Amino acid sequence: MNFGGNEVVYSYSESGIIIVPVPYDETSTWMKGADKGPDAILEASVNLEFYDIETSSEAHLKGIFTIPPLLEKESPEKLTEDVYYRILTLLSENKFPVIIGGNHTVSIGSIKAFSEYYDNLTVLQLDAHSDLRQIYEGSEFNHACAMARAREYASLVQVGIRSMSAEELPYIDKDRIFFSHELYYDKSLYKKAIGKLSENVYITIDLDVFDPSIMPSTGTPEPGGPSYFELLHFMRDVINARNVVGFDIVELCPSATNKAPDFIAAKIIYQLLSYRFA
Repeated sequence: MNFGGNEVVYSYSESGIIIVPVPYDETSTWMKGADKGPDAILEASVNLEFYDIETSSEAHLKGIFTIPPLLEKESPEKLTEDVYYRILTLLSENKFPVIIGGNHTVSIGSIKAFSEYYDNLTVLQLDAHSDLRQIYEGSEFNHACAMARAREYASLVQVGIRSMSAEELPYIDKDRIFFSHELYYDKSLYKKAIGKLSENVYITIDLDVFDPSIMPSTGTPEPGGPSYFELLHFMRDVINARNVVGFDIVELCPSATNKAPDFIAAKIIYQLLSYRFA
C-alpha cells in the first residue's frame, strides 16, 4: 500500500519523498507488535486530508512513493546493514527518506547512512526513554541501545526523556538532554534544545514520547509526555531553524480496538512533511 492510498499516486522517479517501511520487532523487550506498525500507519494514511490547514500547502505534490518493506529478521546487525544500504541509495538519488518502524532498532542503520551522507549532522531524539544502554539482552543493537549506537555516528540531542536506568547515567550529556518534567514547567527549554542542533538534523521519533493518554499504542508506554501540538510545534520550529534531512517514526504497536493512534502516527508524518516542504 502507498502512503495516502489512491489519493497520493506517484511513480518512484517523480517522487521526492520515499516512505520506507521496516516491520522489525525482534529486539522488543515488553509488548510485541511494532512489526505491525508500518502496515497500520499506511492503512490509516488513506484517511488523511492532503491539504494542510496550518501551512496552507499540499506536501504530497512533492511526490510520495512507498517502497516495499525491508523484511530482514535474521539478526539486528543484518537488519541495520539492510536499512543502511537502502537509505544510502535513496540519499544518493536525492530522495527525502521517511522510515516507519518497527521498533527503534530500525533507526540505527538509517542514522549511520545519514551521518555518512551529511556533514555536521545532529540526531534529534524524541522519546520517553534515553536508549543509551551499551548492550541489552545480549545485543548492542537492541532497541534500548539505539541512541548509544547513534552517538557513534553523530551528535545527539534528546527531548522528552522521562525513563532511564542507572547504568545509562555515565553516558548522558546533561547539556543535551531535556527531561519531560523540566519541559512541562519551562517551555523555553525547547528553544534551548534547538540551539544545540547543528546545521543538518535527522529526527527520530519514538511514539512513546507522547503521553499515553493520546498515544497508548506503544510497546513501552510511559506517563508524563507532551501533548500533540506541543511536540509538533517544537518540530515545526526545528524545521524552520535547521535543515531537516530526514526522519523516522517508530514503536507504534497497533491495537485492534483503537485505531486513533495509527491515524495520529500517519498525521505526524504528513504534518512534518507539510512543515518541511510548504
